[in-house]
Parts: sequence; structure tokens; C-alpha cells
Amino acid sequence: MKVALIGATGFIGSAILSEALNRGHQVQALVSQPGKLAETEQLKVRGVDVFDTKALASKLAGVDLVISAFSGHKSADVAGYYRQGFDSILSAVKAAKVPRILVVGGAASLQVADGSTLLDNPHFPAEYRGSAEGALYALQQLRASKDLNWSYLSPAAEIFPGDKTGEFRLGGDQLLLDTQGKSRISNGDYAVAMLDEAESAAHKNQRFSVAY
Repeated sequence: MKVALIGATGFIGSAILSEALNRGHQVQALVSQPGKLAETEQLKVRGVDVFDTKALASKLAGVDLVISAFSGHKSADVAGYYRQGFDSILSAVKAAKVPRILVVGGAASLQVADGSTLLDNPHFPAEYRGSAEGALYALQQLRASKDLNWSYLSPAAEIFPGDKTGEFRLGGDQLLLDTQGKSRISNGDYAVAMLDEAESAAHKNQRFSVAY
């Protein structure tokens, strides 16, 4: 499969890149700083500004799938940066007529027992609110799109650096908790769940979630 991965050097994107290469896919890494990655026969690295929709669309031409691990963490206005960047990505995907897009989502829009979301909690950490609002916006845009084949994968409330185990649970719009009441997943196992979806297309036009 020919996969374009946006944000391939980030915390989650780098784990997805490793998993995609391990599975033998041809990957085009679209990054802001291409010098961070070395090209191989299987991996092509392209510098791109996601806000340049036309240039981005040209780099997406001919791929089977886009995986977006785009985030706005480096911006002072995280939510605004994410919204603008994600709008450009969606426009480029449509212009390039890419068959599918998979999106690295957020956990804050997942529902808890009373039907509210993590983001609804007044004690939600202020330092994460911008990225959470941006990720929610992305989900809303996908759900409103009538001409896209998409999937959106929300991680557990805590995603940490770790190897893959291959043992995790998939859910839907509800926050998954373990027997200790914790919601956790490694970025390695998150990547496994994302590549499983890339290969199976089991959650077409749906948000799904992953946790231990």
C-alpha cells in the first residue's frame, strides 16, 4: 500500500511510521523538516508546508491512503493552528482524490459514564485544552464531510512512549478504562491499531478508540 504520512517525525507519527515500514508498506513521509529522516527504497521523505494546500495536494497524488498525525503543539494558538492546518489537509486530500484518510485523534472528546466528555470537565488541564479543541474540530469536520472515506482513532486518556504488545481493546465514543480505572495506551500499540485499520478498513466513516 502507498501511504502518505503527515507528521511522521512526531511522538505518535514516528511510531506509526515505524509500524507502517515494518509491515512492508511504501511510505511517503510529509514533514516540515525533512532532514530528520533518511530516505530508503521503502521510505520517501518530502518537505511540505501543510498550509500550502496546492503543494500538499500535489504530493498526495497517487497514494492509496493518507494518515494525518498533524498537531499544533508548536504554535502559541494551538487550536487555531490545528484548525487551519487540518482544513488545508482535508482540502488537499479531496483535491488529490485520495481514496481514504485516517486521522490521529484526541481522547478529550470521548464520553465518560455520565455522558459528558473529558473536555467538558471544568478541571480539564488548561495546557491540553488547545490541542483537545483542535482534535475535536477535526472530528466534527470529518463527520460533516459527505465525500470522504475516513476513520478517526482516539487514544486512551494517557498515551505514553512504549513498545507494542499487540494486546489492547478497541471501543467507540466512550472512554475505555482498565480494571484499575485507568485509561492508557503506548504509542507503539496505538500505531498497531492505526495500521490494522489502514489494512482492514473496519471503521469506515467512524471514530473509534484504543486502550488497554
